[in-house]
Amino acid sequence: MQLVILKETAPGETRVALLPDNLKSLLAQGVSVSVESGAGVSAGASDSDYAATGANVSSDRETLLAQADLLPVVNGIDLQDQSRLKAGAIILGFLHPLQDPTALLTAIERKVTLFSMELVPRISRAQYMDALSSMATLSGYKAIILAADHLPRLFPMMMTAAGTLPPARVLVVGAGVAGLQAIATARRLGAVVEAYDVREAVKDQVQSLGGKFLEVDLNGARGEGQGGYAAELGEEALERGRDLITRTAAYSDVIVSTAAVPGLPAPRLICRAAIEAMRPGSVVVDLAAPGGGNCELTLPGKTQIVGGVTLLAPLNLAAEVPVHASQLYARNILNFLGLILKKGELFVDLSDEVIAGACAAHEGRLVNPRLAQLLEPVSC
Repeated sequence: MQLVILKETAPGETRVALLPDNLKSLLAQGVSVSVESGAGVSAGASDSDYAATGANVSSDRETLLAQADLLPVVNGIDLQDQSRLKAGAIILGFLHPLQDPTALLTAIERKVTLFSMELVPRISRAQYMDALSSMATLSGYKAIILAADHLPRLFPMMMTAAGTLPPARVLVVGAGVAGLQAIATARRLGAVVEAYDVREAVKDQVQSLGGKFLEVDLNGARGEGQGGYAAELGEEALERGRDLITRTAAYSDVIVSTAAVPGLPAPRLICRAAIEAMRPGSVVVDLAAPGGGNCELTLPGKTQIVGGVTLLAPLNLAAEVPVHASQLYARNILNFLGLILKKGELFVDLSDEVIAGACAAHEGRLVNPRLAQLLEPVSC
């Protein structure tokens, strides 16, 4: 059984799917491992580090793809690479099946099995495989560091001989994993933090980190959906949230927005009026930019100055800390591999709820019902 680790080709991607230390248990099972030259350099792992573990290092990407039985990746692979895979190969990684389903058509047509880390069920048994949470933790931390770097004032209160400097005020929109880490990081830096989320259940978590939870009457709308994620709301409920955010923005120095609904565009919660209400020099970091953004002014991947307010819309903050990001991601991947690797052989048991939940397609057959629905017009 041949496992292949490729060098990621997505723009700005610095992470690697598996690090040298992760290979020991695989090699002990008799799995052969090949690594594309340079795959781990940005994450602190050299070709010689991989070779020292017993992996084969090669610069021939085309041959590596043709040999692969199992291909763990970070950010998917393009259509050209998919066309080089043999039938029956398995790809495991962030494949974005619900955001860009047609990008997987070549692999599906070649009867490749696709496991998407975004689809891993949010159940206790799968916590150790939850790569979304791992990367969101890093993004939430990094967002606050980014905001602090751009803000023309300090985060903590400081008492000096020349007078007292008040603390910065931070508003976090969305109290999922990224939002909670943003709250914790901002508090560690000394900021006063408020947070808004449509899910009443996260109130205790926000307060336990030292933040103030902002509540709004959603007029009976249910804020929490399947798996503990935020639910899609109607326009009236969204407008009530926007009004609260706009009023809070007027006295906030920093807004970090993280609100997302799985498989759907990011909800627009921050309107132009909220940005215009902020003082010049304030900073907004829109972590929902990959889904279009929580702010109506967001241009994904771009930094703008709007009325003196800096609006940042990073697409891959986790890739800015590739060493720790790769360490966490590789552990998630290795834990998932433990489900489908038995004594060095691949075994896909779709009766297992974690395996079935993460599976987008198996040997050419669409397994995920939402993906099947999205691709139906294409396959007709």
